[in-house]
Amino acid sequence: MAEQDEALLARVRAMEQAIGEIGTTLDETNTCRELATFLVRRLGGSVVVDLAAEQGVPPRRAATARLSSESYPSGSTLSAALAVAEDGKPLGTVTATRSGGVPFTAEEAATVHHAARLAARHIGHARRLAATEDTALHLQRALVAEPGRPHPNLEIAGGYLPAGVRTLVGGDWFETVRLHFGRSLLVVGDVMGHGLDAAVDMNAYRTVLREVAATDLPPHRVLRHLDSVVAEDDARRPATCLLVRVDPARSTATFANAGHLPPAVFGADGSAALVDLPVGPPLGTGVGGYEPTTLPLTPAETLLLFTDGLVERRGEDIDVSLARLAALRLPPDPGPHQVVDEVLRRLGAHRAEDDVAVLAARVRARPTA
Repeated sequence: MAEQDEALLARVRAMEQAIGEIGTTLDETNTCRELATFLVRRLGGSVVVDLAAEQGVPPRRAATARLSSESYPSGSTLSAALAVAEDGKPLGTVTATRSGGVPFTAEEAATVHHAARLAARHIGHARRLAATEDTALHLQRALVAEPGRPHPNLEIAGGYLPAGVRTLVGGDWFETVRLHFGRSLLVVGDVMGHGLDAAVDMNAYRTVLREVAATDLPPHRVLRHLDSVVAEDDARRPATCLLVRVDPARSTATFANAGHLPPAVFGADGSAALVDLPVGPPLGTGVGGYEPTTLPLTPAETLLLFTDGLVERRGEDIDVSLARLAALRLPPDPGPHQVVDEVLRRLGAHRAEDDVAVLAARVRARPTA
């Protein structure tokens, strides 16, 4: 009876050790390495872990481990399937080999099967989470990457980066709306907060904005109308928004700002300058008070609209953050695509703590006779 108790206690200890050492990250290859290392320490010999691939493709060797005194000879071999508990489909196999013909005991076999099941659960969870994140990210990018088409006389480029893999979706967006007489409305907005609720509100803002902008109201009146509509719905989160109506025929841009950061203009020499604009309250407050500002915008200049994730850094004053953007010097004559790529790279936007949405635009030069 004492021997049975001791064996049961040893099995429990092995299970506790496996739980603490296998599946410490969401990386399936690392989980396989942890599985192999754990089993080698418990059993000796050598252990290999193979992950199944799609049908017709050989399994992938994900991890190997062995004692320094062991080679890969033939001997006692024990295999266990890495099976997913939900549907029973094998993710792969773990194979333990011990030279000298020393057989594995029942307790050792139980340890291998328990560790394999534990690793399989972690791998299955990681894959399901990765699939969910991939779906959410594609949804977010589809929402922000399919703006309306501006007139052909305006060249644009946009980009969106999520705030890391755990955030999934957010409330940043950009938009373009084609207006009468060759003009186009450029929009960038940021709904407060993150997650699915922010993304839903973001899509609602875009929908209302498209309807209001289609009436061809000036930008400040578009903001005023959008603010009043959203303020009537208490469930909607506030949002910042910047509108720019570009008129290529007159080489002008008319701005209206609802609590958003100012845009930047890159000149033909690659230098940047922030646009000084009056700032009204965020959308959804019902306060209104938006003012228009009309400035020249020539074909030699590229306008950049962006959300705060591009420049803001934790613990840093926003003026310092904006000054970093204004200090950029790009190669001469940067077009919209180059501006987007260079700004995202130079400001480290891929490591930003918040969502990043950017929209760059340049008036196409008229062909000379």
